[in-house]
Amino acid sequence: MTEVRLTAWVRGRVQGVGFRWWTRARALELGLTGWARNTEDGRVEVVAEGGQEPCAELLALLRAGGTPGRVDAVMERWSEAKGNLAGFVER
Repeated sequence: MTEVRLTAWVRGRVQGVGFRWWTRARALELGLTGWARNTEDGRVEVVAEGGQEPCAELLALLRAGGTPGRVDAVMERWSEAKGNLAGFVER
């Protein structure tokens, strides 16, 4: 299975509402590695590596509306996995 890297920027009311914790829990359930962090402009940046299908599932979950807070939009970028991540952490 080819490993990929998903970078997603989530805009909305996503800081201070448990969004990064929720994202971490979903990513770990999917067997992904990576991190989620708040950005200065109020978004949350999510970087996840793993198989294409689990990464796509995480992206769908981010967009599905069952997250803490409120997601207004999710921008994504796909690239090759770098393989330098372990676990999934909140930054």
